[in-house]
Amino acid sequence: MQDNLLKIVDKIKEAQVKSGRQEDTITLIAVTKGVAPEKIKEAVSIGINNFGENRVQEVIPKIEILPDKLTWHFIGHLQSNKVKEVLPRFSLIHSLDRLSLAKEIQIRSEKSSRITEALVQVNVAEEKSKFGLSVNEVEGFIEMVVEKFPNIKITGLMTIAPYVEDPQEVRTIFRELKNLSCKIKVPGVELKELSMGMSSDYEVAVEEGATMVRIGTALFG
Repeated sequence: MQDNLLKIVDKIKEAQVKSGRQEDTITLIAVTKGVAPEKIKEAVSIGINNFGENRVQEVIPKIEILPDKLTWHFIGHLQSNKVKEVLPRFSLIHSLDRLSLAKEIQIRSEKSSRITEALVQVNVAEEKSKFGLSVNEVEGFIEMVVEKFPNIKITGLMTIAPYVEDPQEVRTIFRELKNLSCKIKVPGVELKELSMGMSSDYEVAVEEGATMVRIGTALFG
């Protein structure tokens, strides 16, 4: 795993240099779907402390036996009835995509006197099989969340690009999300995080402005 990590880090650095982003910090989120706790502990031992999961029931037993210092990101589609289990365990929700979910997050956050950070999921490619708002819905959605749900802090955007053999084919998807983050102007909201790029396309995502990449297979095998 150490060799895999070194290769990923080198490729991220190369992508940063290529795009003139040497000074930017890129957060590598290790995706642990289907990964045993022993493998996660190995990842921790080589310096990884950001982990991503998309299944609540799968991750709870893992979190309970892993070090407390880890930062967990919820990266999958979040059902409203799972919010109560997600909020105490995850630092950032990457998949805020509807007002009904925002309402439940607000209720649970208010009860526990916390501010919940979230990214808005955008279905840039408009794939029917994927969740997320369309590009032209995002600004209005953020305005409504800010107005109605004070315990939610939106800190950026997330997208999942279509799987393709050549990652260059999805460059425009990442570029469009970056452009969208720059265009949206909602008072009090800074869209500083762009969660985009996975094992097959993270280099292109970094070149186009990703601040967070979600990597599973390339790291764990």
